[in-house]
Amino acid sequence: MEFRLRPVGFDALPGWAEDDPSPLFSALAACRRHILEEKPYRTGLSGLSSDDLIPLLDAAANVQPENATQARAFFEAECRPFAIDLADGARGFVTAFYEPEVEVSPRPDSVYCFPFYRRPDDLIDVDDSNRPPELDQSYAFGLATGSGIAAYPDRRAIDQGYLEGRGLEIAWAKSKVDVFFAHVQGAARLCFGDGRQTRVTFAAKAGHPFSGIGRFLVERGEIPLSEISMQSIRAWLAAHPDSVDEVLWHNRSYIFFREAEVEDSALGPIAAAKVPLVAGRSLAVDRKIHSFGYPFFIHAESLTRLDEGRPFARLMLALETGTAIVGPARGDIFTGSGERAGDLAGAVRNAADFYILVPKQAASRFGG
Repeated sequence: MEFRLRPVGFDALPGWAEDDPSPLFSALAACRRHILEEKPYRTGLSGLSSDDLIPLLDAAANVQPENATQARAFFEAECRPFAIDLADGARGFVTAFYEPEVEVSPRPDSVYCFPFYRRPDDLIDVDDSNRPPELDQSYAFGLATGSGIAAYPDRRAIDQGYLEGRGLEIAWAKSKVDVFFAHVQGAARLCFGDGRQTRVTFAAKAGHPFSGIGRFLVERGEIPLSEISMQSIRAWLAAHPDSVDEVLWHNRSYIFFREAEVEDSALGPIAAAKVPLVAGRSLAVDRKIHSFGYPFFIHAESLTRLDEGRPFARLMLALETGTAIVGPARGDIFTGSGERAGDLAGAVRNAADFYILVPKQAASRFGG
């Protein structure tokens, strides 16, 4: 999708003067540590790299804003805003995601019988160097066989027992639907009966393309398009238990997890940028186009459910990605952890304007 970065002033960002970007500074520090101590983030098609970002991160490391005015002043001094204009004139689009909390047991029984699985050892990474001709270009994982690489068993095959007996279970949930939505979100906070909590985060997937069950239910005439949301999908599944497998198996994609500690209950899971997500301030972007760690200002006047009836207008940090997040002006907003965050995220489907804040040293390359 073709796009351009158009220089604008901060006064052109609707709602900028009312925003408080103070929560971004801890995430900026975490990104800086990752780049300097681990490795730089991959540069997207925008051409903005971790090297371009470092001057902003260095400057942020020496600032402790005491209020919203000081936080905004920092970004105004260090960055130049650019509108992301799509070649076809269309607006951007935002959805939202969250970290579910799921009741689980460390052992299966007649109630807790739906597993969260670790990555199996017969699942291998696939790229252009080893992808067989019959495997679609979209597949990044496959099944290692004695004769080569094939498509991995899908959701239906795994639900029907393909992985049983291999000791891959992390924990067992009471609801297949809860496990499914944890797959959709790519993470979950697991809550054990003794009060212990742990996290599971994305480790790999079976490889099959994601197919939204919401669209499937709309096309079947089960839920009107105007009413589709996570809540309406869950309600439909609860009311039609005999159809749950048929609907969930429509999405052949299957996610495998790794375990992680809940070190700070106020922070979200470790994201693709290898830093914790900050509720309301973390954005999933198309990783092929954008580089992690960059600030994006998102304005969506029709999105009022996240800010007590006010239009959404916030500076956010690109820390995550997702298979459904495709395009230069496409984003997924992290709303936090737990049921309330899920309620907030479930119905977000809104047109939005996207602006990227480019560190001033790199802005000249784009006319800023």
